[in-house]
Amino acid sequence: MAAAKPKRQRLVLALAALAVLAIAGVIAAFALQDTASYFRTPSDLSGERPQPGETFRLGGLVKGGSVSRSADGLVLHFTVTDMKAETPASYRGIVPDLFRENQGVIATGSLDAQGRFVAQELLAKHDENYMPPEVAKKLEEHGHPVGQGTPGRAGGA
Repeated sequence: MAAAKPKRQRLVLALAALAVLAIAGVIAAFALQDTASYFRTPSDLSGERPQPGETFRLGGLVKGGSVSRSADGLVLHFTVTDMKAETPASYRGIVPDLFRENQGVIATGSLDAQGRFVAQELLAKHDENYMPPEVAKKLEEHGHPVGQGTPGRAGGA
């Protein structure tokens, strides 16, 4: 009978540890859910629109001829396209040096009441051979072939 008691204590201790880990996992999942930023393309937005104010990442190409500045020069206006749909966007802040027309971009922000994407952060490609893998995949899904510079392909960055 003396051997049964330590065995039972180990079992109770192991079950308690598993319960604590499960509770910690649930808490972490809820915490990350509030800060998660979901990636979408303009085509995704034409189907299922997020609520105004819901933060997500918008990715695609900066449409050629769409970049302009407000009269005071503080707000950048541009259009993000995936070659199938377009989303007007604006950004107030320091624009990355590599941000330009016909280049890949991922912007973090939300839609305003008029449906314009208001970015809080802009990420531009880091060299001439790179496009974020999510953007490259979505562009290829929409029939726009992406060159050899995408990750996972010969000649990638």
